[in-house]
Amino acid sequence: MSSFQSISRRAFGLAVAGVAIAVVTTGAALAQDVRTIKIATAAESKPLSWGAIGVEPQGYEPDVLKAINAKLPQYKFVMEGAADIAQETGLVTGKYDIATGGYYRAPAREKQFLIPESPIGASLIKIYSRKDSGINEMKDLVGKKIVPVTAGGGIYKFATAWQEKNPDTKIEITASSAGIPYPDRLKEVENGKYDALVLPSNLGEQTVIDQQKLNIKASEPVAINSTFILIHRSEENQALSDGIDKALKELKADGTLAKLSQKWFGEDITTYMK
Repeated sequence: MSSFQSISRRAFGLAVAGVAIAVVTTGAALAQDVRTIKIATAAESKPLSWGAIGVEPQGYEPDVLKAINAKLPQYKFVMEGAADIAQETGLVTGKYDIATGGYYRAPAREKQFLIPESPIGASLIKIYSRKDSGINEMKDLVGKKIVPVTAGGGIYKFATAWQEKNPDTKIEITASSAGIPYPDRLKEVENGKYDALVLPSNLGEQTVIDQQKLNIKASEPVAINSTFILIHRSEENQALSDGIDKALKELKADGTLAKLSQKWFGEDITTYMK
């Protein structure tokens, strides 16, 4: 072998090794650039979202989150189910970066969290009461004992606004942060502890009513609201919020949200999303 051939082969070997090192280094850098985003989803709100810790969440919102993640490869979304109160508490402390659970915009939430302008879905607020209650609309709640609602939450905001528009029709709405699961609340209505429960219909109430054969009926919608993703407020998460907002706009425009809505709710809720 000539000295020239030996040098050429050594040079080629070094070049190949250099390329290999560059590829490995680039791959490692790309892996480090992917930021893990911890997400709390509703644990018992089929078909909106369900799945306890250790079980991959299923439902409309988890599917939308997966579609968003596909558009934002710089992030890796990791979801786990959590109770309502655990979601918002975890979001405030930074345990979670994102929380979804059919959340409405509310002044308190807008101060605490980053909220993309584009909604993730829409919910129809209904009144759940015993079949013989005679309760069909908000004015029928006068003098009735209503299940306490989350302080500062969407239902509290709705009920307060309704009361302001109807000052001559007084209803009693109590704020609470007890975090009692919806299935238990429905049972409390059936057994007479409360007369009515006011909630969005996309949390799986009808499934609970049907499966447990509860003597409960749902009213026609008394209000329609868009729902939003809540994001832990931090400078780092502003880019995440902007990216999610853009992705949601695209997913609505290309019909993805409508398809997922039909899959999980049997109707196109995007027609209600403003």
